[in-house]
Amino acid sequence: MLVRSLALGVAAVALLSSAANAADLIIPTSPEPIYEAAGFDWEGLYAGARIGGSFVDTAGFDATGLVVGGAVGVNFLPADAFLVGVEATADYVWYDDAVFADRGEFFANVRAGAILTDSVLVYALAGVGVANGDFIGDDTQGMYQLGGGVELAVTDSITVRGEVVGQGFFDDAAGDDFFDAAKATVGVFYHF
Repeated sequence: MLVRSLALGVAAVALLSSAANAADLIIPTSPEPIYEAAGFDWEGLYAGARIGGSFVDTAGFDATGLVVGGAVGVNFLPADAFLVGVEATADYVWYDDAVFADRGEFFANVRAGAILTDSVLVYALAGVGVANGDFIGDDTQGMYQLGGGVELAVTDSITVRGEVVGQGFFDDAAGDDFFDAAKATVGVFYHF
């Protein structure tokens, strides 16, 4: 009888312990979300304001000007770290020399760049446009520009940009230089 009672006791303990283990095997049906920081989103529409200087050295004349303007554009990311975009800029330049008339400059630009980190973009820029001012014999002249810059993300939607471009006139009666001027600007941009 002792063996029978002992066998029943062992069987009861085995059944109770397997029921307790079975409760531990329940797996939740909805897994916990995993959060990964996405970094700055360079793709999409942006607009901003900028300020800087224009430096002219052509046909024996030197002048320095104050540049105030803005830009609006859109960026695309065809590959992970490669950016392409189009941009329109409008600047007004006040020169310190009576020979060079103050003028408005309007450009359509193409940008191509590399995203070095989540918050740093380096890019090259090329554009064509017009300058409106009191030029000798004409009020409007066609222009081109080539250059580049660095853009830094400071928040989820705000960037700060530094840019340097060389500029030239298509109808360059003043000289044979490829670049007649250089423009350096810094700006703040909002990415939508």
